[in-house]
Order: sequence, then structure tokens, then C-alpha cells
Amino acid sequence: MFSTGARRAAPAQEHDATKSFESEDAATPRPAVRLSAQAVLMTRMDGLRCEHVEVVAPLVELFFDYDGTQVRASDERTDVVREGLRGTARPRDFAAEGRARGVLERLGAIDLTCVEEITAPSDCQADYVVRVDGDAHSHCAFVANAVPKLRALGWGVEIAPDFPFHVIEEEVPWYATLEPDATLPDWFCLELGVLVDGARVDLLPLVIEMLDAADQAEGLHALERPLRSSYAFRVSDTHHVTLSPERLHALVRVVIELYQGVRVARPKIAFPLARAAALARVSEVLTKTGAPLVWRDPTGVLERGRALASKPLPVAAPPTLRASLRPYQEEGVAFLQHLARCGTGGILADDMGLGKTLQTIAHLCLEKAAGRLTAPALIVAPTSLVGNWMRELARFAPHLRAVVLHGAARHGRRRAAAASDVVVTTYPILVRDEESLRTSRFSVLILDEAQSIKNVRSQAHQAVRSIQAEQHICLTGTPIENNLGELWALFDFLAPGLLGDELSFRRSYRQPIEQEGNKERLATLREQVAPHILRRIKRNVAKELPPKTELPHPVELSGKQRELYEHIRVAAHADVRKVIRSKGLSASAIPILDALMKLRQVCCDPRLVALDAARDVQESAKYEALFALLGTQLAQKHRVLVFSQFTSMLALISQGLRERRVTHLTLTGSTRDRQGVVDAFERREASVMLISLKAGGTGLNLTSADTVIHYDPWWNPASQAQATDRAYRIGQERPVFVYNLFAAGSVEERVLRLQQRKRWLSTSLLGDDTGGEPIHEHDIHALFAPLEV
Repeated sequence: MFSTGARRAAPAQEHDATKSFESEDAATPRPAVRLSAQAVLMTRMDGLRCEHVEVVAPLVELFFDYDGTQVRASDERTDVVREGLRGTARPRDFAAEGRARGVLERLGAIDLTCVEEITAPSDCQADYVVRVDGDAHSHCAFVANAVPKLRALGWGVEIAPDFPFHVIEEEVPWYATLEPDATLPDWFCLELGVLVDGARVDLLPLVIEMLDAADQAEGLHALERPLRSSYAFRVSDTHHVTLSPERLHALVRVVIELYQGVRVARPKIAFPLARAAALARVSEVLTKTGAPLVWRDPTGVLERGRALASKPLPVAAPPTLRASLRPYQEEGVAFLQHLARCGTGGILADDMGLGKTLQTIAHLCLEKAAGRLTAPALIVAPTSLVGNWMRELARFAPHLRAVVLHGAARHGRRRAAAASDVVVTTYPILVRDEESLRTSRFSVLILDEAQSIKNVRSQAHQAVRSIQAEQHICLTGTPIENNLGELWALFDFLAPGLLGDELSFRRSYRQPIEQEGNKERLATLREQVAPHILRRIKRNVAKELPPKTELPHPVELSGKQRELYEHIRVAAHADVRKVIRSKGLSASAIPILDALMKLRQVCCDPRLVALDAARDVQESAKYEALFALLGTQLAQKHRVLVFSQFTSMLALISQGLRERRVTHLTLTGSTRDRQGVVDAFERREASVMLISLKAGGTGLNLTSADTVIHYDPWWNPASQAQATDRAYRIGQERPVFVYNLFAAGSVEERVLRLQQRKRWLSTSLLGDDTGGEPIHEHDIHALFAPLEV
């Protein structure tokens, strides 16, 4: 049945594709093509084995019309044509025919006689094949591109009725339909597609089916980087519509943002209400591409999504608030009010010291004035911040009735709490009293220092998820401290379903972003969470703040301290290599951190190291450098905060200050009267305050200090920034100098380098894309490298 096609003369010199083939010369031929599809044999080599595969391929027959006489391009025996009734012989114009072949081949047609791997049927009259890889997108792209161009050049074009790659050339209208899901509460079904001869064709299931051809390692996200000029979607047995990469990208975004594997009734896709804002983004993208899109939405979900995606409207400060709001604080209150109107939650993620507490109190005042505070607002805060909330409420909104649920006497205040406007409690109490609190109703649930629930398996996270409230608000200057899983934990509380389940979030976002630095995935995640997060940093909004200067302060290790460092480093690195080989990097975090802590302790002071080899080491380069720096600062009347992760190090520094008769205060996690210590420092009863990094991370206002010394660097740059912000916050009037002490060439200096690379995760997601790279195993080994000279 199959045979190779006849050989033809080689095409003459190619003709400019923009030139028409119509001519006043009667002998000039008018090209014509016929498109059809037939099975051809394709020969493939698999090693030494040859196999033949039958494939349906688009074929092109080429003709030339000489004033009504049609000549097949493959017919080389006829070198003259007859004209009119007399049958006057005229020679064929092989040069013009050659130019026509060149046009067709430049459009993508392949001469069958030049392809040895393809064998056409013996009765096949075709001259060209388009492709034989079964790629419908490419087949339709050829039709969509070539047919209009050939017709514009004056060619005759015929397409077989059963040709399976017909392309609808005219612009087709788009439609979108939203309906409530009958089985899942607060879920909705979406159809999004085109109208073809009045019939609706939902394209979303077709996009999902493209997964079969997509890169399985990336799934749907492989389609976010379209490499084709167009994509084809079958809308009938023989007809397709083609989409530009821009329009396909819009559809892919719908699937990525809305589809979570729940397809309730083919061809509809179901999504939770939390993702309504994605509809507004998709509608905007399709509109920009020129698609005439008509929505039918009896549910009102689209309008809700558009409202959430829009900018918050300005609001006037409540007259009951006893404070003047700065412009950026007014924007923060407008953001919280906007979320309330949209019926959703969000994160006020302002930098430390920009007044998140005041903005939240203003929001509660507006809710009270509008009559929406029909049940108490519940504020959950770290234990150390309960007193601060009660003072701020009494100061700025004394008309709000506030009750504390904390301490042994809290049970006697239950009735007063139910009749109050604001209830303030702590995370530990929330866990203990979860059973009684979850039966209560609250208008607003506010989590201060919301990173406290970043572990989704913690009791605190489970407890806050059980509380009934109409609006959820998170207050935190560090929504991401270590990884994107912490962001997912916050949104699991704020807007369940927005980021999908934990497993799909890890696959879709955490792995591509954290391990591969995928900026496309990062941009998609940023768009999803953007309506729910307001983030401002001091340098952009608090223009009244004085400058802050960060100064690295390297210290050289020498003598026995340097020898001790190398002794511990060699042994620790050997242990780390062994545990990574046996357990892998992800399961080795605790042994690695333990080994690194020993090295960091040597850098701080050998007296911290519980090893026999450290007992004979008396010198500590950093300890001496600290007191030299303190001597200079105190002589210039500066007031100093000294931070360290190690409370034992603070005890050694305190002993050194006493020996030098320097009055100082100490604040650690074991300090009982936390506020009393802070007040004493602000009353200038001491010029130096020693603070553990953990205890100083939240709830402190120490603006009388103008110098901050970080005795030892920590992994998390956000934690150090929080500590620095105890002094650098609203109310500070003097320039602030921040000294970062580190042992030069040691693990401490390498930690500082990793901080800069790690910081990109939170800054880029929150809109300040500074770039960076994820941390890998080779980074861990680099931490244990020998001391640099």
C-alpha cells in the first residue's frame, strides 16, 4: 500500500512571500493547495532495531492553475499546458512554480520526497507533510498561520471536510459561569470557555488534560512558560480554536489558583470562596488580551473577588480614638476596614515600631462605632504583652470595655468578658481554656506576634483554629521567619483554603521557591496573598525617624582560643558529615545545629564550652572587644542595648560590668517584672541593658537607647532585626548605631553571609525583591570550613 512519492524537479529561486502570484501574464500559474489528513508510516531507529509507526499527519497537495487548466505539482511529465478551445500549447512557468514551493516550505510544509523517514500511501497525491509527531497544537498552528497568508497572496485553499485540524479563524466570544457547589459549603463551580455556534465549550478541563503532555516534574507550572506561538483546543470532532500564549497563561493561572484536584462534575472545576480574588485577576488578564468575556454570576463571588482585589478606600480616624494617626497608619486602618467589608482576614505585617497596636485599636473603634462589634474582640498575645495591650487600650480608647483573661483569677471574669468590647488573653491560656473559649462567639480574633502559630501542629495553632470569629487578623512584623510553611500556617488560620492543603502547597510553592529559586512560582504566590497582606518598612513610611547605621565589627581569634576553635571544628565537621550521609540533610538539623552551637560558643567565650579542652583557655577576643567598645560608647554618653542568644554569656558580661562598676539591667526569659525593668531603663537608672535575643524580640519600647550591640549573630535575620527595633522605632529622636560583633573568618562570619541569602524569601514575597538563593548541603559544609586567615 505504501510507496515513496515521485521525485520532482528542484524548486527554482524562491519568491518573496509578500508578493502576490496573480499576474497579467496568462502563462503565470495561480498556486492552490488542498489540506487533508492521512496515515503515513514513520520509520524510527531504536538502537539497532528499526520500527515502523503509523501516524495520522496533515498533508498538503499543491496545484497550479493556468487559466482554468489545473496541473498537479508532482506531474513532471507535462511541460506544456493547453489554453482555450483551440488547445494552444504554452510552456509551464517552472520558475514561478518554484517560487510558490518556497513560500509553502517557509510556512512549515516539508517536501515528502526529501524525508526518507516518512512513507506515504501508494494512492497518496500529497506533495507535502506538516508534521508527523501527532502534535495537534503544531498542526493547528500551521493551519491558523498558513491559510490566511496563502489566501492573502491570492492562492486557492481547499480544506477537506473531514480534516481533523480545522481552525476557527474568526474571534469567538468567551463566557464564564459561576454556580454554588451542591455538596461543599462555601465552594463554587466555574466554567470558563468559548461560544462556538451558540454552544458553550468549557476550556478549563482541556487545560487540565494538557497535564498529560506537560513536564510531569513541574505539572501545570510547565505550562506557565509557553514556548509555542499558539495552542489549540478541540471544540468539535474536526474544529479547534487557537489561543495565544497570553490567553493560555490566563487559563493556566485559573487552574493553578483555583483547582485543587476537586472536579465535582465534569467539566466544572470547584474552588473555595477564599480564592475569589483570583477570578478578578483572570478576568483582567483575559480582558487585556482582547477576549470578549461575558460573566454570569448569580452567586456574587466575582464581585466579592473584585472588591478584595481593589485598593482599600480611605477612612476617617474614629473620633473616639485619643490619638493622631500618621498617614501610613491611616492606610493600615483602611486596610483592616477593607478586609472586614470583604468578609475575610489578613496580616498587618508592618515593621516593628510602626504602631500595629494603635492601628488595630483604631479599627476596633470604627467597628464599635458602626455597630459591628456585636460580640467582644478577642486579642491573643504573648504573656509579656498583655500589660502593654491593656495600657494602650486605656490610653487610646478608654470607651472600649477591656477585660484580661489571664492568671488564676481569670475564671471569675468570664461573665465580665462576655459583656466587654475587648478580651485580652495569652497563647498558653487559649490552649488551656480552649474548650470554654470555642463555645463563645467573637466579632474579631486578633493574634499579636502571630508567628506564635507558625507550627501547624502546635497546640496554639489548633486552639486558634477552633475559635469562632467573624474576622481574623494577624499582627506580625515577621510573617516569614524561616520558610514558606510558616506563611501557610498563618493563612490556614486566616483564610482556610486560600493556599490549598499543606501537601499541595509544599509541592506547588515551597519546593520550587525554596529549593529552586523559582521566581515564577514566587510571583504567583505573591499575587495570591497580596490582597491579604499589608507590609510597610520604616525607611519608606517613617520619614521622621533618624538614620540607622549598621556596622560590622570583626574580631580576630588568636592563641589558644583559635586552637580550641579548630580542635572542635574538625571533630564537629566529621560528625556532621557522618549524620548527613546516614540520615540526609533534612533529617540532620538538630545534630548540625548542636555542632554549630559549640563553635559559636567558642567564638563568644571559651567559658561557655562544656569540654575539658576549654578549661585552660582564658582569653576571649570578643569579650575584650565588647568592653573596649562599651568603654568608648559610655564615655560619649550613649545608652546601649547588648543582645545575645546565650543567657550564660549575658551572665558573664554582667559580671564584667560589675567588676568595672558599670550600672546595668538584665532582661531574659526568667525576668519576672519585665515592664519594671524596661521602665527603669527608660528612667535612665542604667546606661546598659543586657537582653537575651528571645526575650527582647517583642513588646519592648527602649527608645532612650541609641546604640545596639549584637554580641553573637543568629541564623534568622528577622530575629536580629526585631531586637534592633527595640530602640529603632517611633519615638526615637537620635541616630541609632548597630554593631554586629563576629569572629572574623569563623562560623559567625559565614552565618552573616547566609543571613543575606536567606532574607530574600520574605523580602521578595512581601514586595521587596532583593534576590537570593536557597541554602543547600554545600552551604552547611562551608560553615565548618577552617578559620580563614
